[in-house]
Amino acid sequence: MSVGRLGARLLIGGLFIGHGTQKIFGWFGGPGRAGTEAMMEHIDMRPAKVHALLAGTTETVGGTLLAAGLATPLASAALTGVMTTAIRKVHLPNGPWAANGGWEYNAVLIGAVTALAETGPGELSLDHLLGTERSGPLWALASLAMGVGTAFLTMAAGGRSRPAVTDAAMPAVAPPKDDGVAGDPATGGT
Repeated sequence: MSVGRLGARLLIGGLFIGHGTQKIFGWFGGPGRAGTEAMMEHIDMRPAKVHALLAGTTETVGGTLLAAGLATPLASAALTGVMTTAIRKVHLPNGPWAANGGWEYNAVLIGAVTALAETGPGELSLDHLLGTERSGPLWALASLAMGVGTAFLTMAAGGRSRPAVTDAAMPAVAPPKDDGVAGDPATGGT
């Protein structure tokens, strides 16, 4: 019996269900559709309404499939896709560490779902019950490639990437000089 895989599937799948429903319905303190649409607009994923719905639905359905152990390689690919997009569009400029808004958590999730695609969901799964369980290194690699490939196609369709704006990237603006000319003191006399 594969209790460890069941636990991993329920934990990871359940968290993805929660994350997706935060985006779609605003559950668990999430932003809901309007907040997710604003975030998609900010990261140049247009049309924002479509990408918000796709992201939330992919996380919710992918998490449900993973938790149930149904179509496990497809669930892994879907979740890898949303995490790859999150890494590229949100977390990459912040470096690896989650404490700094980095991508480590997303990468760990990709590693975990890829491992589940390789090992299979286990005996306590719908895939096993239905006789549709697919696993092994080729399934894991195909799942990973499909997730990453789909993410990059989605990002290309959704708009160009915008580089992160940091203080160092902002142009230096000198304060106005007070040249003693009469006028508005807030503008340096002009």
